Amino acid sequence: MTLDVQWFIYALVDNGALSVEDAVAIYDSLGGNADLEQFAQAVLERLAANCDEESANALLEQIQEVVNYAAVQGATENPPPLEIPESLPEAEPAPAPAPAPAPASAPAPAPAQPQPAAQEAPEPAPQPAAGKGRRKGLVMDTPRIFPEIEIDYSAINGFEDLPSLSDTCTLDEEALEERMIFMLSCLRHLGCSDLHISAGAPPFVRRQLQIERIDSYVITKEDAERLNLCLLSPERKQYFFAEQDSSFSLEVGRNRFRVCLMFQKDGISGSYRLVPDHISQLEDLGFLPRDATTIKRLLDYHNGLILVTGPIGAGKTTTLAAMVDVANEKRSDHIITVEEPIEILQISKNCSVTQREIGKHTISYHTALKAALREDPDIIVVGEMHDLETIENAITAAETGHLVIGTLHTSDAANTLNRLLDVFPPSQQAQIRAMTAGSLRGIVCQKLVPDGYGGIALVYEILVNTMSVGNLVSEGKTYQLKSTMAIGAKQGMFIMDQLILEKFNAGLLTYEAARLQMTDAATIGELEKIHAVAEAQKLKKKK
Repeated sequence: MTLDVQWFIYALVDNGALSVEDAVAIYDSLGGNADLEQFAQAVLERLAANCDEESANALLEQIQEVVNYAAVQGATENPPPLEIPESLPEAEPAPAPAPAPAPASAPAPAPAQPQPAAQEAPEPAPQPAAGKGRRKGLVMDTPRIFPEIEIDYSAINGFEDLPSLSDTCTLDEEALEERMIFMLSCLRHLGCSDLHISAGAPPFVRRQLQIERIDSYVITKEDAERLNLCLLSPERKQYFFAEQDSSFSLEVGRNRFRVCLMFQKDGISGSYRLVPDHISQLEDLGFLPRDATTIKRLLDYHNGLILVTGPIGAGKTTTLAAMVDVANEKRSDHIITVEEPIEILQISKNCSVTQREIGKHTISYHTALKAALREDPDIIVVGEMHDLETIENAITAAETGHLVIGTLHTSDAANTLNRLLDVFPPSQQAQIRAMTAGSLRGIVCQKLVPDGYGGIALVYEILVNTMSVGNLVSEGKTYQLKSTMAIGAKQGMFIMDQLILEKFNAGLLTYEAARLQMTDAATIGELEKIHAVAEAQKLKKKK
């Protein structure tokens, strides 16, 4: 039995798709000398025997991902951490109703039903496996949770108080882990939102939307690899080298970080998003009380689609978490969230909240969303709607009695609807426009901007689906939405420039910061008029 076939069997057993006995029986039925493609085809036929066409297509996609993973792992010439016999003593083995046999295998055995924590300690990892993590290759990931370390933050007043990374090559693995945890904790204290450790460049952070270097040392290829991999589990390292990219959450005590690793021309690069350690209220995030009330009203619906949109780094995750918390407190429902990865943890209050992570608890967004329809949810939260299947499933769920809250990377409400509709082929456009016009509840489009006082401010616009908005959507006249929003104050609507002007008048933005973000000529003229009057009054006082 070749190594790639062994890795293929390991991934299937680890995922609970087959038992070891069944996998080896299929292999024996092919004469005991099948290659990976022949074996994968036989397994697919076995698993898809009683599936409908849609499920069979989904299964085909998953099997292909496992084949790709097995081929990569087989090329490493390392055997899988599972004892797989070449053949069974009986040609017709009895089906195994219980979990696959667990000889000295690295991951926890894969039972027919998931367990919150396995009791047997896997050999490579000293901790018990706490759930199965799956991504493209359906690879198990042993979670690593690091304890907080005691830090005297009174001595950390700037980047100069942080240790240099130039001595990375002299540190052992334990000291390196502690150095990374220390850096991440201190950068959170200093108000940074992201840390970047990239081969061929000095370490830098993002603070108040600006890039700042924290050290002059240019990180070498070797140091970048050690720094970015020191906090990973063995399974996560293996997956990263196979796929060349990895995105996951990291826990340090009560603090959480979203980690994204990748390969680039100089070596490995890692970005560490410092996730907020609490759920903020909508008003605390920067929404005016009037607008927070409008958003809360949208959450009173029991079906429909609510979208939170904006560019990367616009604060959509924290807004989404705040909205889920509002529903969690004011409703008594079942909420299912699908995220990649889970960033802000939600504790069940009046609602029962089920959080699922792509790559750990489910294969993909559209797979999880399709499965969620059979899991009796009232509210479904989709971390990112970026492909046709996910968007189609979300719209269908919104039409069939569920409240769906999702995010998109768009700059304004009109572009959001265009992006939502344009992913569908022309033959479906009219149908999807009609479905969206009926199911859409509202859109919150936001971004973070410098406020001119040394901080950042949240600016946004809100669209509420009224009869006139629904007609524009169904007729394909989304270019008229901006003017409809601009005169829809009674329904809680406005465009972003109107909100910027309002925040300028309230002293939350300087004139320069507000002018830089505006695009509407009429609102710009009003801003300049107000500013000119204020400057004239200042001159008059001086005289």
